[in-house]
Amino acid sequence: MDKVLSDKINILKALAIILVVSGHLEFRFFDMFPPYSFQLALFFFISGMLFKDKYLDNVVEFVKRRIKSLLVLYFIYSGVYCLITILIEKLTGKFWGMELSLKNFFITPFLNGHQFDLSCPMWFVAQLFITMIAFLFCQKLFRKTNEKVKFSIYTLMGICAIPLSKFFNPIILSSNDFSEYTSLDPIFLIFIRTLFSLFFVYLGHFYITKIEGKYNIFTPKILAFVICLQAILWHFNRDFDPVHGIGLSYVLVWARFDSQIIVPIITSITGIWFSLFFIHVAYDYLKNIKFIKTIGENTYHIMANHLFVMFIITALIFKLNNIPFEQRNLHNIYWIYNPVQNTYLYFVLTMVISTYIGVCLKWIKRKFINKKS
Repeated sequence: MDKVLSDKINILKALAIILVVSGHLEFRFFDMFPPYSFQLALFFFISGMLFKDKYLDNVVEFVKRRIKSLLVLYFIYSGVYCLITILIEKLTGKFWGMELSLKNFFITPFLNGHQFDLSCPMWFVAQLFITMIAFLFCQKLFRKTNEKVKFSIYTLMGICAIPLSKFFNPIILSSNDFSEYTSLDPIFLIFIRTLFSLFFVYLGHFYITKIEGKYNIFTPKILAFVICLQAILWHFNRDFDPVHGIGLSYVLVWARFDSQIIVPIITSITGIWFSLFFIHVAYDYLKNIKFIKTIGENTYHIMANHLFVMFIITALIFKLNNIPFEQRNLHNIYWIYNPVQNTYLYFVLTMVISTYIGVCLKWIKRKFINKKS
């Protein structure tokens, strides 16, 4: 992979994690492309871009690498957040997570990943591991299949995930209370999320092997088409409206698509295209911003730590304003203090602090762990 493409992918990763953090703070940079409408699909797309066909002949090596790059750090973080959650309970009287048990520590990560509230965004890591292993075996199975047929199969997987989610679970909530979804059959969740995500992993791999450097898909006509299509979707699917449900957004972790059937697929594709277009247009400027590169290199650590950083920021604000911290216990893990005034302060501080947590941890690893080995 050449340096320019590698840099673009790194910037794309930075954009994706910025959208995750901004989504958890409930604001967006461009209304027509709300973050929950495509950012997770974008992460799966990037994973597909990075997939190497050489592993089709070396499954064991691929699995080992994914365990090392995804799961080992996952369980280290789980152990850390287990201790942090216990400490916070001692200090505030509330346990932010599920009951402590071996099942919830080792098995729940692969089911819903919400064993500890402070690290719950890491559910994506375990799902990514499952999806990438499934993708490897699908690619081996379809190795001699015509590309058009293969494209059709993966597309069918993605499209079928949504109606299947309604067949297995017809509940459609009229509010933002997801408590009923925590009791869903975990096998159902894994199946639906994997079907949906496999399509976007394949799409990323298809883009990097069949389109990148061969076809120009960033023309003014395609831009106009995407904007017009998204404008139509936005008109009929306004977000965060109690009447219209979750609109263009969807909640993949609970396989929640509300009354939508095809819109989550379309808006994921338009969001991914617009992200690629943005990087294509802004690359010459963004490549010189060191902090953007640093964000892209630390997406795992940002994913793992940003809710905890937000939690600490709230604690400090409460301390400065002499507010009893017990008030924080009355709200869910995503709640922030006075969002009208503080949202962007939370965003800036969270991005900077969680990014440099990753930088510091990598420095410690190089200095003390890698040096000893």
